[in-house]
Amino acid sequence: MANINLLPWREELREQKKREFYLVSALIALIAIALLIAVDFVISGKIDAQKRRNDYIANEITVLNAQVAEIRDLQKRRTQLLDRMRVIQDLQGNRPIIVRVMDQLVRTVPDGVYYTSLQSVDGVISIRGVAESNNRVSSLMRNLEASDWFSSPNLDSVRAAPEFGPQATTFNLSVKIQPDGEGAR
Repeated sequence: MANINLLPWREELREQKKREFYLVSALIALIAIALLIAVDFVISGKIDAQKRRNDYIANEITVLNAQVAEIRDLQKRRTQLLDRMRVIQDLQGNRPIIVRVMDQLVRTVPDGVYYTSLQSVDGVISIRGVAESNNRVSSLMRNLEASDWFSSPNLDSVRAAPEFGPQATTFNLSVKIQPDGEGAR
């Protein structure tokens, strides 16, 4: 007798192939999801690593900026100290000159003249004083001109000062300092 299979084998085969298809599709979907998660994990790791490197660089830049600011501050202090040293050296070098200038001012004052104020600015001495007469002022100017430490005496003003005497005058004059005291002994 012939075996006739009346079972719905085509439907079972179709169902089996459908299950296999769903199983393979689910497996492929799981593999794709796993790959996406792995790729996302790798990319996130690389992004995090780059962020850490960027943060490290930013921190180092901050440290270097602080060091640069400190170096600039030290350079500014150095410049200020050098300027102070230069001023002190100039003062130390001018000390004998100042003594000589004061000595020459005393030596050039004729009798009957006295100073009320002296002011030195940029190598020019401004002198205010009182003289018994105009001749005494002229004598003072000749003495200053003859000095090795002074040049170009310039009389700014002469006024009568009867409170000091009948022919007394007050005067303002300026004279330039010759720092090297050309011909000074």
